Amino acid sequence: MLAIAFIPYQYGRAIWYPVAIQFMGKKTVEDVISLYGENSKKELEPLFIKKGLSYPPNKLALVAFKDTGILELWASDDTDYKLVTSYPIKAASGKLGPKLREGDRQVPEGVYKITGFNPNSSFHLSMKLNYPNDFDLMHANKEGRDQPGTNIFIHGRATSIGCLAMGDSVIEQLFSLVYATGRSNTLVLISPTDPSKSSLIPPSNSPGWVSVLYKDIELAYGRINRI
Repeated sequence: MLAIAFIPYQYGRAIWYPVAIQFMGKKTVEDVISLYGENSKKELEPLFIKKGLSYPPNKLALVAFKDTGILELWASDDTDYKLVTSYPIKAASGKLGPKLREGDRQVPEGVYKITGFNPNSSFHLSMKLNYPNDFDLMHANKEGRDQPGTNIFIHGRATSIGCLAMGDSVIEQLFSLVYATGRSNTLVLISPTDPSKSSLIPPSNSPGWVSVLYKDIELAYGRINRI
């Protein structure tokens, strides 16, 4: 019985949650930080201190690898980044390769920024990425793809259609940490595989520009992970 009840709760949130918000009232970003910020600091600050970093740091990098389902948390107080911790990605739909169009269920690949916080997400909390970025738009326009997709988030819960679902406790930490560090000081890198282990190889039948994209990803990760 519980399993049956869980299905509409988990997969129908996009329908019932906005209605519930009307009755419960919307939260502000400041409400969320008041709820989760201090506890997130207690959980994360020891990890930063262990790496010789301040909390919050001067800069953050969130690096996701699609093949292994891992998100690495890197931080820097000066020029060099240090790996603080890593998290399992609870869900990320699609396969290796960049996102091309609305509805393809692909998680994008590239170098992104966080453009906003959603404290009232149907997926607990979320942070919106600037997909499609200038690179994505340029190639979409060249190929006549007028709907390359939008609304890509890092969010809670454990379901995804083109986003990175991190689970509720982790998104509370990341939301609070990015807020404390600053969106403008946070980089998000989404890669098909770990570039430090081998060169990125475009999937077969990929557009020619994917090789350029993968070189950009390798360069960006090289600036973070100086090995």
